[in-house]
Amino acid sequence: MKKYKVGMIQVNNSFSGQNYLPLSLGFLVSYAEFHCKNFDDFEFLNPIYKRTRIKDVVKQYKDCDIVAFSVYVWNNNISMRIAEALKKVNPNILTIAGGCHIPERPEYIEKYMADNPYIDIATIGEGERVFTDFLENYPTRKWEKVESLIYRGKDGLVTTPQAERIKDMNEIPSPFIEGYFDNLLKDNPEERWIGLWETNRGCPFSCTFCDWGVGFKKKVGKYDLEGRLYDEIEWFSKNKIEFIFTCDANFGMYKDRDLPIVEKFAENKKKYGYPEAVSVQNTKNSNEISYKVQKLLADTGLSKGALIAFQSLDPTTLKAIKRGNIKLDYFFELQAKFMADGIKTFSDIILGLPEETYESFVDGVGSLVKMGQHNRIQFNNLSILPNTEMGDPEYIKKYEMKIVENNIINIHGALGEWLDDIYETQQMIVGTKSMPGEEWVKTRVFGYVVAFLHFNKLFQIPFIIANSVYDIDYKDMFTEFVGEGKTKTGAFSDLIQVFYKHAREMQNGGPEFMSSERWLNIWWPPDEIAFIKAVTEDRLDDFYIDAKDMLYKVFEKNNIKNYDKVISEAILLNKSLIKLPNQTEDIEIRLNSNILDVYNQTLLGKPSMLKFGDFTYFVDRTTETWNSWEDWCEKVVWWSNKKGAYLYDCLVTENKKTIKSKRNKVIRIESEPFGSDARYQ
Repeated sequence: MKKYKVGMIQVNNSFSGQNYLPLSLGFLVSYAEFHCKNFDDFEFLNPIYKRTRIKDVVKQYKDCDIVAFSVYVWNNNISMRIAEALKKVNPNILTIAGGCHIPERPEYIEKYMADNPYIDIATIGEGERVFTDFLENYPTRKWEKVESLIYRGKDGLVTTPQAERIKDMNEIPSPFIEGYFDNLLKDNPEERWIGLWETNRGCPFSCTFCDWGVGFKKKVGKYDLEGRLYDEIEWFSKNKIEFIFTCDANFGMYKDRDLPIVEKFAENKKKYGYPEAVSVQNTKNSNEISYKVQKLLADTGLSKGALIAFQSLDPTTLKAIKRGNIKLDYFFELQAKFMADGIKTFSDIILGLPEETYESFVDGVGSLVKMGQHNRIQFNNLSILPNTEMGDPEYIKKYEMKIVENNIINIHGALGEWLDDIYETQQMIVGTKSMPGEEWVKTRVFGYVVAFLHFNKLFQIPFIIANSVYDIDYKDMFTEFVGEGKTKTGAFSDLIQVFYKHAREMQNGGPEFMSSERWLNIWWPPDEIAFIKAVTEDRLDDFYIDAKDMLYKVFEKNNIKNYDKVISEAILLNKSLIKLPNQTEDIEIRLNSNILDVYNQTLLGKPSMLKFGDFTYFVDRTTETWNSWEDWCEKVVWWSNKKGAYLYDCLVTENKKTIKSKRNKVIRIESEPFGSDARYQ
């Protein structure tokens, strides 16, 4: 008997030359291999796992009997265009689509099927058992026997009853252990793989912007450690999978599982060198296990830092998005522990959530920085995902959410990376009842300003000194820089205008990021473009003049005196530490205060007193160098996005001691003496 040919498509985005193993397809086929009664009647071709020219997909799959698609926001459009092209070449191909992008609300599924006439069948919810039942009934086409299907009947769409969720997760064979990916790795030896991986499935939380905890997904199902997860880690290591992205919604929640899993990763990295890194979604209710998990990941070099997903710090907003039961105190405690250990953290904040205002957003960011987040806040634009409560028309109406459709752009993605000019789109929120029109723009600009000044570290030292020594609120300093007014040199005014222009373009459906053919031919976050412009256009000196003037206005508004000399030294130190290309000389800076010690101790959550005297700071600018603007853009501006490595290494020696450079010429910079003012003695 001739076998039915099956093509499987899960288009994932590529990052820095790495591609994701198509986990969803692996689950479907592995489950079918073990449970499908007529599995031997089918021949599964190598899957499509990344963006590929449509003509090449058609060439590979045109003789298929079945083509199955796993679809979500990042691949739905390309998947539908492939389905269309295949149907035109071979109308007899049966196309079936499943995944999180398939709407679960009846009124939405009708529209989805109408908009995508080249899809014959859609599936809802968990796919493994449904796909197996579909294969068993394929020869007879008795789709009414298959649960969770939407198919085109003689009299219109037919929807079958919802299938029960798989209760025992170990019923799903491992696609890694059982060999689904073996041929894929063998046939693509040039690829560098990212391993998508889940240790459990489901989420007990009900955040309205997420579909992880919707309906039957609320209950968490777990895979066994022994005989499953540990063996999969072994597979990753032996197959030299560099990076593992853990799909669990709340890693670190289970004390008897999550820490042993990380210990196994650490053991294998030491033994094999792989995986090199592991990314986890930290649990939303932090606990001691979560801390130990993240610390071990950091200590063993398996992570660049720990993600703490606040999303908002406003109680009213948290209630509106059903995160009121997630205690912020847990997050702050975890933040403090990581700071004390010198472990970098990243904080997620979503811009545009219901009930959030400009004022509450600013207050939240200010509080977060005050609590010790000096590495990176990721200001994410809110978009509506399929099958979330936030996508309900009544929810949208209640909060007067303004939606625009714009193209999905990968941060630092290459220009023209969307093959065949097929872009994916998202439903972005650009205004709400509580944050209308220009308020959203102003809030978006606030995020850019904070990222540019504080997290790209162009002005972080003066900010921290102003707060720790003079008790100036971070929010007061940040908001001073958000206005559209003219500055002394115009350098910062020009940059802020770029932020406002881009935010308004986004509000009209423009892209999230800014394109640059000149600088690496990629999409940049606006704050990083501003960083590049300030440096490459030789406007850094002018920027510091403007920034100093604006910060001084904050001191004046707070009626604080005798700050000029200390803040001037903080600015001098910050300016001297910014990493720049083509440096051939180290720097020795002589100051009148221990600014660097105060700054470094603040980063560790250990406040330090400002002292006066003679302090020599040695700046190492020649151990690490970048020989071109392009090299600097890539390795400093881009690659430092998460780790915050924008400043040169710096050492301090007290009591007039001079640090000798053994390698290069040293430029010596001396601050003006503070004189006899009692404030500085």
